[in-house]
Amino acid sequence: MASQPSQPSLIVHGGAWKIPPELEADCRAGCARALAAGWQILVQGGSALDAVEAAIVVLEDDPVFDAGVGSHLNADGVVQMDAILMDGETLNAGAVAAVERIRNPIRAARGILEKGPHILLAGAGAERFAAACEIPLCEPAELIVPRERQRWEALRAQAPPSTLPERFGSTVGAAARDAQGRLAAGTSTGGTFGKYPGRIGDSPLVGCGCYADSESAAASATGWGESIMKIVMAKMAVDRVRAGVSPAAAALQSVHRLSERVRGSGGLILLDRQGRIGAAFNTPNMVYGYVAADGSLVVHV
Repeated sequence: MASQPSQPSLIVHGGAWKIPPELEADCRAGCARALAAGWQILVQGGSALDAVEAAIVVLEDDPVFDAGVGSHLNADGVVQMDAILMDGETLNAGAVAAVERIRNPIRAARGILEKGPHILLAGAGAERFAAACEIPLCEPAELIVPRERQRWEALRAQAPPSTLPERFGSTVGAAARDAQGRLAAGTSTGGTFGKYPGRIGDSPLVGCGCYADSESAAASATGWGESIMKIVMAKMAVDRVRAGVSPAAAALQSVHRLSERVRGSGGLILLDRQGRIGAAFNTPNMVYGYVAADGSLVVHV
């Protein structure tokens, strides 16, 4: 599948939701840093997998996003995170779900991709596997930022409590094409705010929150997971590209299907084997960015 060395491509997102004006600058800056980290790997001849992982680590470490540090709290006031990394060359993937002690879940997903006998591990089992891969564990409290603790306290004070927040969340993701033509994609999230403990959304599921196939395209989704799962949105977008639709049109069609068929809210980034990009969303905002042909970083909110 790999082609002769050519110009690599990279696109990232920081979630589709109603972004408050006061957070726009931070969201832009976070995506720009993620692009810079991934692009540095690609221009040095590194793999799409390495670039996607590096970009997502930057986003997980940024407390403005709902991934890693800064993740939303569930109904019990606990952070439970999901992540996936998929190799478009082999269609192999690694994913974790409902982990509480891994600062960078995308690193654990990479460990499962490369060393695990399974694709998806959850909870304590995923954390034990991560530790066996020499990925350090953290204290759950290290992932909680004051903003999210305050929001959870406000939720708990409601009578009766609500578990349907206005904010859908700022799930993060990336898709890359390296100089050898290999594609990869990844997604990481803290899930929905106030979710039921143990809830797992679309993000760590192959074909739902993420999909990559070097014969077609790579995609990462964001939004209301229960809706995205119903239409298997990332795989849908990749299949549309395979059928000859441009990435831009495929992203729009997939998000339209999300709205039309299941009344879902969310967004999608897409990158095809030629390096062309697409992005679409039906929420008030989606922060995403890509590296332009001249090497400049372009970020939209």
